[in-house]
Amino acid sequence: MGILSLLLWTPALGALLLTLIPREKTYLIQPLALLFSGCAFLLSSLLICNYNTATADLQFSEYFPLNPKFGSSYSLGVDGVSLPMTVLATLLMCVAILASQNLTERVKGYHICLLLLEFGMLGVFLAQDWAIFYIFWELTLIPLFFLIDRWGGKRRHAASLNFVLYTMGGSVFMLISLIAVYEYVPEHVSLMAAMSVVSETMPHDKQVWVLLGFLIGFGVKMPIFPLHGWLPLAHVEAPSPVSILLSGILLKMGAYGLIRAVVMLPAAAQTLQPLLVFLALFGMIYGGLLAWRQSDLKAMVAYSSVSHLGIVLLGIASLNEMGMTGAVLQMFAHGLIAGAMFLLVGLLYERTHTRNIQDYSALIQVMPRFTFFTTLVLFAAMGLPGSVGFIAEFHALVGGFQQWGSLMVFFSLSILISAAYCMRTINLLFTGTTKPAMQTIPDLKPHELIATSVLVAGIVLFGFLPASLIQVSSATISQMNKTIQLKIKSAV
Repeated sequence: MGILSLLLWTPALGALLLTLIPREKTYLIQPLALLFSGCAFLLSSLLICNYNTATADLQFSEYFPLNPKFGSSYSLGVDGVSLPMTVLATLLMCVAILASQNLTERVKGYHICLLLLEFGMLGVFLAQDWAIFYIFWELTLIPLFFLIDRWGGKRRHAASLNFVLYTMGGSVFMLISLIAVYEYVPEHVSLMAAMSVVSETMPHDKQVWVLLGFLIGFGVKMPIFPLHGWLPLAHVEAPSPVSILLSGILLKMGAYGLIRAVVMLPAAAQTLQPLLVFLALFGMIYGGLLAWRQSDLKAMVAYSSVSHLGIVLLGIASLNEMGMTGAVLQMFAHGLIAGAMFLLVGLLYERTHTRNIQDYSALIQVMPRFTFFTTLVLFAAMGLPGSVGFIAEFHALVGGFQQWGSLMVFFSLSILISAAYCMRTINLLFTGTTKPAMQTIPDLKPHELIATSVLVAGIVLFGFLPASLIQVSSATISQMNKTIQLKIKSAV
């Protein structure tokens, strides 16, 4: 068994082991879940330590035919785009389990669902065959549905149903597009490498329709305006540790899939470029304005995700190396930033049982550690220099400017809106006079401090030393850019 299979099946093995433990032994369930997620993180860290950043080729590849007649296979591999997402997924799962220490109801089922969700997420990023990619994509729906429906808030049933209906509806379009592409593959296999050359034989108008199908399927998960309807309700009603994964990783699955689709059909992407940039810039401003007017802290972070994922779409739409680098960096940066924001908001809600920002004031006097970390994360969310958010947004801005020039004034406007709602949040949470109900709130506990410190350290470290993060993806993105430009020229 290769290291990728070992990484992929570690959380599934953990979930299987948890099914054998009596539900009343919660003192065993939580440490075991953390142990298996920790092992997965160590394996992903080993991958990145042994990854050769000088080549764009797939590494640690594994291949086993599953259905020769259909052409599907158990094919795994990582490159400079999937590897950062794999490490991020395993890291945020450890953080989510640490943040679940106060859970007291149905602890066994909850942790089984978390590990199965990690299994599905890793499968999406490691798969090199569109057939198993789609299987893992759909697999994530099952545990996430139960995590929201069983452990969510008052409107959890509506939130879980909305999430499933939106995602399954988008998956239908994605499946149709995959079938359409498969028909034009000479070898009739579903390997990503084989299907990536389909643009040479597929008529251009069909490529456009296929990419539109991918845009809907992946756009629901990202989410792209106007396919974001499920996101605010799901974020608000989901348990905070689940929101960490939902925003930190699940949204990146859509962006990751869209990158693969654009590289496969670059001529169609060039035709749809005006639509893509409009959706990106509109989503950035729209999400920021809605985040600005929210009084619910989780709803604010949810709408800010719509704005920040617009930056990812902008980078993808630029179809140049700088923009694509910005998209990948923003995916990683937003995973750390949104994960930290949902973690801190969830910890605050556990102490006060309110998410209304108007109920707080002067928390710096009673929660200095919480204030310090929250302020840093909000600064990163607005793209302050010295944070990984700035590095990502700068690359996306330069890539967009190379392609569209003065149109990037709308990008700058979205950054100003982000600064406005972040500064508003800091002002309402940490300044003023202490309210009587807020005078006895305990500060961050040791395990909460560890989880928060890891994410904030990543935000600051990669903000000041971004070279190592950029270097992981540079060869792969450079090769993707060459492929895109070559296919576009050949299509002209």
